[in-house]
Amino acid sequence: MNPFKEAIGHGPVLLGTWMMTGSDTVAEAMATVGFDFLVLDQEHVPVDTLDAIRIDRAIRGVSSTTTPLYRLAWNDTVLIKRALDGGATSLMVPFINTVDDAQKAVESAYYPPLGKRGFAAVHRASRYGSNPEFIRQAREDLCLILQLETPEAIENLEQIAAIEGVSGLFIGPGDLSASMGYPGNPSHPEVQAKIKEGIDKCKALGVPCGIVGGNPELANKYQSMGFSFVALGSDMSYLLARAKEQLAAIRGEKLTVSGGEVY
Repeated sequence: MNPFKEAIGHGPVLLGTWMMTGSDTVAEAMATVGFDFLVLDQEHVPVDTLDAIRIDRAIRGVSSTTTPLYRLAWNDTVLIKRALDGGATSLMVPFINTVDDAQKAVESAYYPPLGKRGFAAVHRASRYGSNPEFIRQAREDLCLILQLETPEAIENLEQIAAIEGVSGLFIGPGDLSASMGYPGNPSHPEVQAKIKEGIDKCKALGVPCGIVGGNPELANKYQSMGFSFVALGSDMSYLLARAKEQLAAIRGEKLTVSGGEVY
């Protein structure tokens, strides 16, 4: 079974980070740190299918306990199919607002009878046709996370979560704050109240739910709220923060801290 799929529904909170550099070398290094998952971002990073495969290989090559979680560019049948055929086992589909949106993602990700995923026998996911159990495992192992990023999505959460094939949900605080009129300010009280509404619904349903926090304080808050998996910052933010810290130390300058992150 997919260890990430199993773990998000049981046990301690899983911790991860966002991969924004698009670098397989950086991903390989980050996989040695001890994160439970690394979000392979294809929505806001120019990472295509071959790049994703290289990054996936780099992560799995050094860690058997760190899951590459593909965040796709869009809820698109072709993008989902290519990611899965390329070997992805854990997907996060962005901007799911309605039951129809969620049903489209499920249909794209699963073979019939549950879905409408196109079939090919020989590709990386099937070990190039050498795995006779691939069809069964493709359904059992797939972890499909749907990303909710608007008040409309939070309103429709119960109906979205009830669709067969949905493994869990993810509340995107960045786009949620923007859609509520507070772009770049996910800590705004109204946004935080909407996030709490979402996680409270998930807890009542017993549905795993994830989120991302920009600093340890916010990530710890989300853990205490009951999120099953929490991403902290990104590889790019760590790189920049450390570089600025070292440069400021040499120059004798004082760093500016905003929301727990160094700028």
